[in-house]
Amino acid sequence: MTHSLHAPVSALIRTVAREVVLHHYQDLAQHQIAEKTPGDLVTIADKESEKRLSAGLADILPSASIVGEEAVAADPALIERVNDSTAWIIDPIDGTHNFAHGHPPFGIIIALVEGGETVAGWLYDPLADRMCHAVRGGGAFINDEIVLARESGEPLPIAAISTMYIPEPRRAALAAAIDGKFAMVDIPRCAAEQYPRLVLGQNDVTLFERTLPWDHAAGVLFTLEAGGHAARLDGSPYRPGDQRRGMLAAASPAMWDKAAAIII
Repeated sequence: MTHSLHAPVSALIRTVAREVVLHHYQDLAQHQIAEKTPGDLVTIADKESEKRLSAGLADILPSASIVGEEAVAADPALIERVNDSTAWIIDPIDGTHNFAHGHPPFGIIIALVEGGETVAGWLYDPLADRMCHAVRGGGAFINDEIVLARESGEPLPIAAISTMYIPEPRRAALAAAIDGKFAMVDIPRCAAEQYPRLVLGQNDVTLFERTLPWDHAAGVLFTLEAGGHAARLDGSPYRPGDQRRGMLAAASPAMWDKAAAIII
């Protein structure tokens, strides 16, 4: 069953997507786009979206802390709030690089964390009006219909491997290990799209080096609840407050084991 707060959170996400994100889509002036760090963009829409989402989520659950990507960029110490008793984690626009360049995919990601564990998550694609939702112990849903993860069924499993944050020589070693064992495809540069691709049978495996909570807390839960698997490279569970690097996700536990034997 969906989370008890699913209806108001979904309504808030859709409203902010319509009134802020899509309002600015393909209509950004150059001065409305900036670099937080080299290659890591932020736009006026990210900031406006986070402000609206933060206010709305505070109204929905006033006792929860708020951890937003842009707030943490301004004050890195705020990331510790993911370990509070209850916290909302916000990615106001996931896939900002795509959004800023006027093309999909991009989305909004919200996770609800209790005691350091993700208990609910939302990944929304505004262009497709696709709401992925998961609740711990309650399953995974797309537009309120339960969804079960499935492999692609291709002769070579389809792998979307993000190497942009992997240093050499590990990047070269990874490419050599994968060669001939997986069919490689481009990453979407958007976790709100990557996790659904695993569940929907479009990709079989994905590897992340950066595992920031606003990118991954909701998607990991969605994958697990759909019957896929996602874990740290040593097999331990992903926790939003864990700032280690590296995570492998797959369309099934068997596929995860197969990929881990090759990649790790």
